[in-house]
Amino acid sequence: MDASLPQPTAMPDPQFVMTAEGRRIATYSWGDESAPTVLAVHGFASSCRDNWVNTGWVRDLLNAGYRVLGVDQLGHGASDKPREASEYAMAALVQDLVTVLDTYLLDSVRYAGYSLGARVGWQLAVQAPEHVDRAVLGGIPDGRPLARLDIGQAREYALHGTPIDDPVTRNYATLAERVEGNDLLALIALAEGMRHGGDADPDVSRPPRQRILFATGTKDAIIEESRLLAEATPNGEFVELPGRHHFNAPGSRVFRTAAIGFFGAQ
Repeated sequence: MDASLPQPTAMPDPQFVMTAEGRRIATYSWGDESAPTVLAVHGFASSCRDNWVNTGWVRDLLNAGYRVLGVDQLGHGASDKPREASEYAMAALVQDLVTVLDTYLLDSVRYAGYSLGARVGWQLAVQAPEHVDRAVLGGIPDGRPLARLDIGQAREYALHGTPIDDPVTRNYATLAERVEGNDLLALIALAEGMRHGGDADPDVSRPPRQRILFATGTKDAIIEESRLLAEATPNGEFVELPGRHHFNAPGSRVFRTAAIGFFGAQ
């Protein structure tokens, strides 16, 4: 391996946090526990490793003097993967993060979220503002992208290998299969559960009051919606990620640099 290239951050063994429902949430901690903490929450069909470690975020946050607390959301990574849609309401995903913070005895953190993780972060900042000092929300809103998923076709593919005709659903299946260990039926349940929630979309009439940095790729179809969310947020800022679409934006150096600068700004 070329010694001049940045080396990947070592992945610690997961530490499991138990939710009130008896589900295990995998967490990962890097850095000095006395340093300011960044809670890093990944997107749909991704994981802490895929979204934050492999892209250099954990490395760069550690170099900037932060502790990083990563989470595999329910249905992802090393966390439990129930296949019931009822397990994946927005309120439950938010409460999982509150439970993680309470378990680690963290009152308030800086928050980094992408896509689904950004959507959950918006809700956490609104519903439990005492826990979020400031937040970086990338690739938000999901809108209701998971509502565009053809649940029937996705389930037939997962169960029987039936080819998927719908291009959006095919893209999501490809995304899900890209990450080792994903359970497609659990992710279909998540998509189904999220689409039934009345709070799946960010509520622009009730935005977070903290400082929020929104970041979206210039090739992402939701960029204008993201910009509008930033404008609707009292302390919102917006940064474009040149040449990035929704699925490769987490690897943007512009994104990492802007986020670290934002976390450290006075």
